[in-house]
Amino acid sequence: MRTLNRLLLVGLIAVSPLAAMAADDAPGGDPEVTIRTEGDKTIQEYSRNGFVYAIKVTPKKGKPYFLVRADGSDANYIRSDQPDMLIPSWEIFTWK
Repeated sequence: MRTLNRLLLVGLIAVSPLAAMAADDAPGGDPEVTIRTEGDKTIQEYSRNGFVYAIKVTPKKGKPYFLVRADGSDANYIRSDQPDMLIPSWEIFTWK
C-alpha cells in the first residue's frame, strides 16, 4: 500500500508541469487583429499568442475570402472556400 501511494505521488508530480503548459496554451479572449493594405486589397491577420492562424483578404472588387493554415507549417495556407487550391509561398526571383 505504501508503494502504491508513492507511485501515485510521483505520477502527480510528473503530470503537474504538463497541466501548467496546457493552461498556458489555452485560448483566451479575443484574437489580435492586424489590418494592412496591399495594393487594392485590405488584409486582416488574426493571431493569438503571436501565432497567425487566419488571414482575411478583402479585395476592392470581388468578395472577401479567408486564408487558413493547411497544416502546422509556417507559410502553407489554403482558401477556406476552396480547400483544394494551395497558395504558393516560394520565390522564383529576387532583386536587390
